[in-house]
Amino acid sequence: MSTSQPAPGQVDELERLVFDGVRQVRCERVALPPVLDGQVRVRASYSLMSTGTENIVFNRLFEPGTHWDNWVRYPFYPGYTAVGEIEAVSLGVATWQPGDRVILRMSHASHAVVAADQCFPAPATVAPKLAPWAKLAQIAFTGAEAADYRLGDSALIIGAGPIGQMAVRWAVAAGCETVLVADAIAARRELALAGGAAATIQAALAESAEEVRAANHGELPRVVMDTTGNAAVLPLALGLAARFGKVVVLGDTGSPSEQRLTSDLVVRGVTIVGVHHTHGLPREAEVYRLFFRLLEAGRFPMDDLNTHTFQPGQCADAYALANRARGETMGIVFDWR
Repeated sequence: MSTSQPAPGQVDELERLVFDGVRQVRCERVALPPVLDGQVRVRASYSLMSTGTENIVFNRLFEPGTHWDNWVRYPFYPGYTAVGEIEAVSLGVATWQPGDRVILRMSHASHAVVAADQCFPAPATVAPKLAPWAKLAQIAFTGAEAADYRLGDSALIIGAGPIGQMAVRWAVAAGCETVLVADAIAARRELALAGGAAATIQAALAESAEEVRAANHGELPRVVMDTTGNAAVLPLALGLAARFGKVVVLGDTGSPSEQRLTSDLVVRGVTIVGVHHTHGLPREAEVYRLFFRLLEAGRFPMDDLNTHTFQPGQCADAYALANRARGETMGIVFDWR
């Protein structure tokens, strides 16, 4: 039995971010929908920008006919996940009480009315600004599963943006002996080292094989994970994987026609595995619990990953920053309190 009903008149509007077109964003107020049977209302505290995905959408950097093209329709409501508190529950919901702290998949908004099973516990011991990272951690976990890491394994993570940072930490947690990170931006390489990477690669990918071998006991790594979403990276990643190694494509490009195979696929028997966040949804709750436990235990370092915080009304500034100087950002957080 539910212990609470939605409070009529308590909240009648929500704020949310909306893309009206290419590089057009604003914060709007709309009527808050009612809480129907089986649903809860959540008051968001913080939401986290997924800079890779949202940059592609904001700039419409994808080819016609792709799944991106089919997904992005205006008005478009960006955002992956948020942390907040249950504000009201409907009849028939016994799993949540008002005041419970949760994370959930939702767009950047002050409130959400969702099915009760779309919410997941967010421990009070986890800093609220870090909790929304759980979704990006879940996406990277799906990549780690596809990599099938083994104790003592070796991995090269290409790209040290938000997803790449999560990928580094899962590879370390999985018991990889050598986790290397390639990224052109020094600040991102430093964050990867803080997350457990053994070494970082500064050379351009096309010229990095020698540096990669030197950092991995003279060998190419068994796993190469591309987190960039850059179509030009795939052929370079294939050449950096060990013979019979694996390339995990975790970054979703908007230009798949520009991705190119090389002879490494056949001559050296390199395997390619593509990963999408939906592949991991059956284990979503389990991964969130693991992420929070590792975070609480100090085994998933997250210090300094949040670099910028914006109020919803500053959304144009937030996306302009991510668009203009993405390399200077990591976690961009919207404060809905």
